[in-house]
Amino acid sequence: MIMEKKDLKIVFMGTPEFAEFTLRRLVEGGYNIAGVVTMPDKPMGRHGSVLQSSPVKKYALEAGLPVLQPEKLKEPAFLEQLSALGADLQIVVAFRMLPEVVWNMPRLGTFNLHASLLPQYRGAAPINWAIINGDRETGVTTFFLKHEIDTGDIIHQQRIPIESDDNAGTLHDKLMELGAELTLQTVGDILAGNVHPISQQQLADGELRGAPKIFKETCRIDWNRTPQQVYDFVRGLSPYPAAWASLKGPDGRSQDFKVCSVQPVSASDCEPGTIRTDGKRFLEVSVKGGAVRLLEVQAAGKKRMPVGAFLCGNDLSQGYVFE
Repeated sequence: MIMEKKDLKIVFMGTPEFAEFTLRRLVEGGYNIAGVVTMPDKPMGRHGSVLQSSPVKKYALEAGLPVLQPEKLKEPAFLEQLSALGADLQIVVAFRMLPEVVWNMPRLGTFNLHASLLPQYRGAAPINWAIINGDRETGVTTFFLKHEIDTGDIIHQQRIPIESDDNAGTLHDKLMELGAELTLQTVGDILAGNVHPISQQQLADGELRGAPKIFKETCRIDWNRTPQQVYDFVRGLSPYPAAWASLKGPDGRSQDFKVCSVQPVSASDCEPGTIRTDGKRFLEVSVKGGAVRLLEVQAAGKKRMPVGAFLCGNDLSQGYVFE
């Protein structure tokens, strides 16, 4: 017997815009969202005196949905509140690792939407790493949760090409829309009793790449890479958190700059990090087997700007090198 939408109680778990888009689509699709679980409000401002709600919380309140914001997912009070929602199914999108007592609570289980073609790119930053590694294809996956993170049985996958001019921002938006569609398809199939999950081991082919969390040091540009590798690295971190490099001056002092966009160019073989510029319009940095032309940069405490505007106020013609 096929269940009706109104009879299937769903608890949605997520925090950022990526998750909010899916929640919105579920609500607009007529699904019965019994409650929403998201991160606690985040202190903002110089003194942390202003609390900022997550995109998921903001939309949930607009839609009149109950919201839970536990500090710890094993808190007895939270588990009691979650159980009281009576969920038949839980959906997780860009949230956090769940303990078994949470993901095993609904009778139909808990499934997660992940922004990669699992088992590739398990981890916190799959969109960034797929571009950084020069992949030409990625996608989204829905899978049932189990003990090990991002390893559960796959329900559905949808593929999408990574275009040569995509960056982490544009690909994020494409996968956000694709992921919402796949989530709706997955819930519809669960309603119809038409799901046939398969083990990720059946799809494992060759080396598995991970997608670990990205830290500041992860984002430092290695000028000893090829032009294409540096290009992929920069766009894989753009617009956020952004690649960066250290510019060393003739006085020996260094200053860090975010490098927001670059373009591979052919150039004579020079020491990696060597600068070539006309001081007005272009700034090129030598890398292994060529160079990259910097298009947009951001100095500490400044706004992102075209390299021409940056050069107007910074003379890099003598003695400067990128480390």
